[in-house]
Amino acid sequence: MIETCHCMIPVLKSPKDYQAYRISPHDSNRLAIIFDSTTANTSLTCCVEIFDVGGQTPPNRHQNAVEMFFILKGEGIVICDGKKAGIKAGDSLLVPPTGTHLIRNTGDTRLYTLTFMVPNEEFSELIRSGIPVEFDDEDIAVLGRLDSCKFI
Repeated sequence: MIETCHCMIPVLKSPKDYQAYRISPHDSNRLAIIFDSTTANTSLTCCVEIFDVGGQTPPNRHQNAVEMFFILKGEGIVICDGKKAGIKAGDSLLVPPTGTHLIRNTGDTRLYTLTFMVPNEEFSELIRSGIPVEFDDEDIAVLGRLDSCKFI
């Protein structure tokens, strides 16, 4: 007997579909949501976080969520519960629930991270409540192509 497998076409996006936000006007980092509960039926939030030179996140913590950062470009430091470590392109960082943490760009260029939070814990809603901002040429170079991609 041959089993039939039902496969849903995955949600597919390219950089032209991303919208970046500053959560507050004075923030030195921007977040571009890739996937969240609004665009995919999941409690995962995935975004590209862009830190200006010298920029950082405010110290923050999540009650139940695990947050993972993959460093795409640049360098910085992470401080979590008083412990400090250097980070650079290719590094991965996993922050456990309740860990008070911040990331600071210490390099000469922008710092870009691919950031995942599970469960969402209203992270994407916080991002979307911010101020929409545009990508510049440097952002586009890191994010890659802006033409659309399609399943064939």
